[in-house]
Amino acid sequence: MLTCKQLVACSSDYLDGQLTLGERLMTRQHLLFCRNCRRFIKQLRLAQATLKALPPAPVEGAEALAARLAAERRATR
Repeated sequence: MLTCKQLVACSSDYLDGQLTLGERLMTRQHLLFCRNCRRFIKQLRLAQATLKALPPAPVEGAEALAARLAAERRATR
């Protein structure tokens, strides 16, 4: 059976359907017994759905805002 660390390492491939049948079965077996990893996969699925729901075009001024926030963060360190 996979360890939690191994599951985390292959979680993106699992969600993208890129694992072999054997790897998928081992992952699903681990998820049957590990509540924390089920929660982790659920959070990843939610993050993927959120990213897919974002508008395709960048929001106007987003880069300027990101630069300002980065500068403020550097200044507070």
